[in-house]
Amino acid sequence: MKRAAIHSSQAPDAIGAYSQAVVAGDLCFVSGQIPLDPGTGELVAGGMADQIRQVFKNLAAVARAAGADLSRDAVKITVYLVDLSHFARVNEVMSEMFAEPFPARAAVEVAGLPKGARVEADAVLVIP
Repeated sequence: MKRAAIHSSQAPDAIGAYSQAVVAGDLCFVSGQIPLDPGTGELVAGGMADQIRQVFKNLAAVARAAGADLSRDAVKITVYLVDLSHFARVNEVMSEMFAEPFPARAAVEVAGLPKGARVEADAVLVIP
C-alpha cells in the first residue's frame, strides 16, 4: 500500500521527525496537534476552551489538505490532557465541532506535552 505525507500551511509545522499526516489507502492518520498558532508557532492565548478549539482547528486544517473534513470524516480521535479535569471542556468543544454520529474517542491524562501545552489530539479519518 502506498503512503503519502500530507502538509498544510494552515497548521503548525511538525516539530520533529514526523509528518502532519499520512494517507494510506482511504485512511488519513493525522499526527497529534497542540494548540499552536500556525502563524507564530506559539501556544494560543486564552483559557482551556480556546486551546482545545485551536487543537481542533489545526486537525481540521490538516484534514482539509488531505481532502477530508474533520467534522464529517473523523472516525477516531485521541485527546491527551495534562489534567483530566478538563474532560468536560473537551466534550463541550467537540459538541460544537461534530454532529452525530460522533467519532470514537479516547481521552487520557499525560504527564506532559510538547512546548508546555495542556492538550493535544490526533485523529484517524476516512477519505471520501
